[in-house]
Amino acid sequence: MEQKALYWVGSSKKDLMALPEEVRDVFGYALHLAQEGGKHEQTKPLKGFGGAGVLEVVEDFKGNAYRAVYTVKFGNAVYVLHCFQKKSAHGIETPKPGMELIRERLKAAEAHAKGVAK
Repeated sequence: MEQKALYWVGSSKKDLMALPEEVRDVFGYALHLAQEGGKHEQTKPLKGFGGAGVLEVVEDFKGNAYRAVYTVKFGNAVYVLHCFQKKSAHGIETPKPGMELIRERLKAAEAHAKGVAK
């Protein structure tokens, strides 16, 4: 099976590289599985995007929560939209500024996919 291309949107790769090595390993493996058409056991649809178009990998490490958000809904590619340490003190929801960033990057990924498809 052909492996999907991997694209980093915005500062997502730099953000990933700033996370602890153990977290990077989990996210890297999850993205590798996504490129092969699979899904990591710690991956779930991100709420607020309707269906499974936007996925998040969840990793808890040393009492901190980390997230990597990606989409596979554009062409034969995986777009990494956001990697971050979740610092929300209340609830399990992704903070609003993070959700807005993900929405912006999702639009950028869609525009890129359309450009690649031409």
